[in-house]
Amino acid sequence: MKSKYLKGVVSAALLSGAVFSYAGPGIADGAAKFIGNITQSGTAPGPNDQFTKLWNQATAENGCKWGSVEGTRGRYNWGACDAAYNWAKQNGGHFKFHALVWGSQYPGWLNGLSTEETKKAITAWFDAVKEHYPDLEMIDVVNEAIRTGNNSYHSPYGKNNNIIPALGGDNGGNYQFVTTAFKMARERWPKAILIYNDYNTVQWNKDQGIQLIQTIKKNGAPVDAYGLQAHDMMSQGGGQGGTGGGGVCLNINTLKSITKEIWDKTQTPMFISEYDIATTDDNIQKQCYQEQITHFMENEHVAGITLWGYIYGHTWLDCNGKAPGCSGIIKDGKDRAAMAWLRDYLSKNKGVNTTGLATGDVTPVEPVPQEPFKGSPIAIPGKVEVENFDKPGQGKNEDGSSNASYGDDSENHGDSDYRKDTGADLYKKATGVVLGYNQEGDWYEWTVNVAKAGDYTVFASVATENSTSSFSLSVDGKVAVEKVALSGSSFDDFSNVKANINLPAGKHILRMDVTSSWFDIDYFNFVEGKDAADPENKGNDNPGQGGDNPGQGGDKPGQAIQTKIHMEIPVLGAYDVFDVNGVRLGRMRAYTMDDAVQILKTTSEIKTQGIYLLRSVKNGAVKSVRIAR
Repeated sequence: MKSKYLKGVVSAALLSGAVFSYAGPGIADGAAKFIGNITQSGTAPGPNDQFTKLWNQATAENGCKWGSVEGTRGRYNWGACDAAYNWAKQNGGHFKFHALVWGSQYPGWLNGLSTEETKKAITAWFDAVKEHYPDLEMIDVVNEAIRTGNNSYHSPYGKNNNIIPALGGDNGGNYQFVTTAFKMARERWPKAILIYNDYNTVQWNKDQGIQLIQTIKKNGAPVDAYGLQAHDMMSQGGGQGGTGGGGVCLNINTLKSITKEIWDKTQTPMFISEYDIATTDDNIQKQCYQEQITHFMENEHVAGITLWGYIYGHTWLDCNGKAPGCSGIIKDGKDRAAMAWLRDYLSKNKGVNTTGLATGDVTPVEPVPQEPFKGSPIAIPGKVEVENFDKPGQGKNEDGSSNASYGDDSENHGDSDYRKDTGADLYKKATGVVLGYNQEGDWYEWTVNVAKAGDYTVFASVATENSTSSFSLSVDGKVAVEKVALSGSSFDDFSNVKANINLPAGKHILRMDVTSSWFDIDYFNFVEGKDAADPENKGNDNPGQGGDNPGQGGDKPGQAIQTKIHMEIPVLGAYDVFDVNGVRLGRMRAYTMDDAVQILKTTSEIKTQGIYLLRSVKNGAVKSVRIAR
C-alpha cells in the first residue's frame, strides 16, 4: 500500500528530500548512523588528520555557543565554529550546531537585560546564525532546560537572565519558552534536524526528560529528535550538573529498558549526543563501550552517536580529580582497549536506523498501514465507538504520511482493561468504555466507510468540568469540523454536542484532534442530513451551541424545560497528585485548589514526607505541597 488515504502528514525530516548516504570519513563510514566527536580548537582537522580518519561527524565543544561567538553584543567571532562546519563540508562528514538556546555559556552582557531587550537579543542571535549558516543539517535548539523544581532548571535559566519570559514563559511547567525556540528555529531552517539536548536523561531525570518532550510536542514544537547526553552511563555517573564517571558500567538491561521506555513514551528519535566513559580502568571502559555502543548501534530509534572527546588528558572529565581527561580512548598515541574494540566492531557491524533522519545508511522499513480495530471499516451513517480506534501500522509511506493511528503519552490514566496495551486513557463509564484524560495534542483515528456522499450531522457524547475544552474533526487529513466547543460541570454527566459535516463516499480516515484539554468522550453518531435531530434526544441541538433552549433535551414537542443553574453551587473538580519525579500517584476530588491542598496534607495515603505536586485537571494549574510526617 503506497499511501494512506491521502493523509498528508509529512515529517520534518522527510521534507528535506530523499534519504541518502554518501562516502565519507571515519571508521563508521557506510554505517546506519554516524559516530562523531568534538572539535576542541579553532583549527579544522585536515583530510589526513587522526580526527578525519576516525570520525564522520563533528560538534564544536565550545566554538558555536552563544557566549563564544558574540562575547560583545553585535560582534561575532565564528572562527572555532567554522572549523567544525568547514571540516564537515570539505570531508563529507556531518555537522551539528551546538547550541542556540542555553541557560549557560551565553554572553555576559545578556545579564540584567529587560525581557523585551532579551527577546531582541535572542532574535538577533538566531538571525545571525541563520545568515552565517543557512544550510545547517542538525541543531541543538535548546540545551538543558529540564525543570527539576520550582524555578529550577538543569542550567541556570532565570539566574540573572530573562531568557524564559523573553521566549514566552513557563507557566506551570509547560515549557513554552522551549516550544517558542523550536518554532523560531523551524522558521529559519525548514530542513534541519531540530534536537532537544539534556543530561541525566537516563539516570535521575529520565521521567522529567520524557515529560518535557511530551509537553513541547503537544505545544506544537517541531522537535525532530531527543539528544541524550549519556554522561550517565556508569553506576556513579549522572550526578549533579551531569558530571559522570566512576564505578562500573550501567547495567545493560537497565539501559535497554530505559531507551525503550523513552521511545515508547515520546515516539521521538534519539541521538547519543555527548558519550563518555570516565575511568582509568581499561577493562571497565571497554566493557561499557562494548555493551552500550553495541546497543546504540543496534537500536533502530537512535540516529547517531557523538563521543565527547577521545584524546586522554583532553576531555572534560577527570575521574573525580585523580586523572584529568580520563574518558579519552587514545592515550599517548595508542588505542586504549575501548578504542581497539570500537575499530574492530565498526569494521564488521553497520547497525540499524529506521528513524528516517539522514545520518547514515537508513534501514528501509516496509510500511504497514493502520487497520480497523474490528477488521472492517465502521459504517456511516452509524455510531463510532471511540475506544475502537484503529490498530497502528508501522513506518511511513512514500508520500511521507505516518501509519500511526493515535497519539497519546502512552501512560494509561484510565481504569479499564480494554486495549490496555495501547496506553490510551480508557475509563469504564457511560455506555461502556470512554476515552478520557484528553489533553491538547492528543489525537485518534478510525477507518470509516461512508454509504453516500453528502451532508451529515455528527453527535458526540461528551463530559467535561469546564467551558474551554474542544476538539476538531478531519477526513483524510483535511479539516472537516474546525472546532467543537464543549462545556459542562461533571465528568460523569454525558450529553451530546453536534456539528454539521460533509463527507465523501467510500473508505476514509476520520480523525479527532484534541484542541483544548480535559474532556471524556464516549462515541460519535453520524446521522444523514444537515441539522438532523438527535436520534437519542440527548443534549444539544445546534452545532457548537447549547441547544435550542439551554437545558432542554431536544426536539420532542412539549418537553419541559429543565434548566440547571450551577453558578451558586460549588462544583467538585479533579486534581492529579504527582511526586517530585513526575510520577502520578492518583486523582482526588475537591471544590478548590486550597481544599485539595488540605486533603493532601491530611490524607493517610501519603506515607512519606516531602514535596508533592497537585495539578488541576480542569485548567492545568499546578501547586507544590510540602508534607511533613
